Amino acid sequence: MKGLNTWSYRPYRPPLYEVGEVYICRIAPDKNCIRLEWLACGTEYFVYYRLRGECEFLLAGKTSECAYILSELSEETDYEFFVQSEAGKSRVRLARTGEALGTVVNYLHPDDEAYAFSGRYLCSPSLLAHPDGYLLASMDVFHGTSPQNLTLIYRSDDGGKTWHYLTELMPCFWGKLFLHRGEVYMLACSTEYGDLLIGKSCDGGATFGAPTVLLRGSNGKNGSCGVHKNPQNMLCFGGRLYGTLEWGAWANKDYCHAAMVMSCDESADLLAPESWSFTEPVPFSHFAPEVADVKIPAMTIEGSPVISPDGKLLNIMRFSKRGYALCYEVNTENCQAPLTYSHLMNFPANFSKFMIKYDSASGYYYSIVCRLYEGAPDSARNYQTLMRSRDLKVWEDAAVLYDFRDMRASEVGLQYVDFSFDGDDIIYLCRTAWNGAASFHDSNYSTFHRIKDFRNL
Repeated sequence: MKGLNTWSYRPYRPPLYEVGEVYICRIAPDKNCIRLEWLACGTEYFVYYRLRGECEFLLAGKTSECAYILSELSEETDYEFFVQSEAGKSRVRLARTGEALGTVVNYLHPDDEAYAFSGRYLCSPSLLAHPDGYLLASMDVFHGTSPQNLTLIYRSDDGGKTWHYLTELMPCFWGKLFLHRGEVYMLACSTEYGDLLIGKSCDGGATFGAPTVLLRGSNGKNGSCGVHKNPQNMLCFGGRLYGTLEWGAWANKDYCHAAMVMSCDESADLLAPESWSFTEPVPFSHFAPEVADVKIPAMTIEGSPVISPDGKLLNIMRFSKRGYALCYEVNTENCQAPLTYSHLMNFPANFSKFMIKYDSASGYYYSIVCRLYEGAPDSARNYQTLMRSRDLKVWEDAAVLYDFRDMRASEVGLQYVDFSFDGDDIIYLCRTAWNGAASFHDSNYSTFHRIKDFRNL
């Protein structure tokens, strides 16, 4: 085989791993049907299916298209299926029927080992609305004891109503798609706590050249500290582009994760490592009386960069103290100076990743969150609301989006939302654990949603 100078594949095929001659690239179950799509590999395709574990596969139908809908299926039932053409057959894939939440961008059954070389759950939703009118959605494939290094990318050309497979990146974990000066970029890690990578696509996300390493990390599997990040918005402020990250590991019992910010001049070459500056990592400490009761090591991860009403650049972080987010201030005069503690922000949604964005049309800050509620465990992610604030001090619910408080919090999760303003609407991508997920955390869906006329809710 030849050496490669790329980051993207259609698909990524690990040596000696059965990907299948026909590659099923997207699965989208619904109440009584399963839509499957594959990459072209022949002229005529035969689709076979069976109830999971039954002896014989049945011919569902044939098609010359690269998509098929298995219909008239039983609800909330597991099915196995594969596609065959003159070129060969696909892997046997697995899906569970059931009413979907929002629009399914992609689905992965927790027992489906198609991506076992990376993981078996869908994570890290990243959404990019391109000014040319299309949407990009990415998600990685994770499992706590697996390599966790594959990201799948999908595209919609009709505002999120339908989606199709675009490409996949390897290695790529915790990635965030973003647009800068008309170009599509991906900022990611090579794996959990791995190297910090950045790459660019010159064709709207269809292909990516080889990524640049910005920071060296670790392997992420033995407790060694490395780069930790999440799909957060990149923010332009004072002529510089800012992003948030952390240094550490959950297994580190001294400080767990230490907060950082990265930045570069807006006009610089983003693919040149020397363009970027990093603040020195700041482990959490008892900076002030209001945080003196927080046990060390504390959870300080997944910060959202936000410009405050008084013009300061803040890193607002997921935090261990229930009902509060931790706010650091960024020194915008010295791009390598460590963050300084600012204050605690009342925020009843601080135990899961959140993103905060300012809407200049309404004068509100918005966030789509896993709302904490009375009697809920800290881990609960079954109550999703749209929240807003005038001043980053007082937050209110603008709308309840999904309320599954009557279901077990251990089984349902709507989490890690990445969102954008789209005219009078908000669009968002969600890591969704639903209808037979391994747990609330180990999600089986990546789903797209639209909140219409959000300013008038």
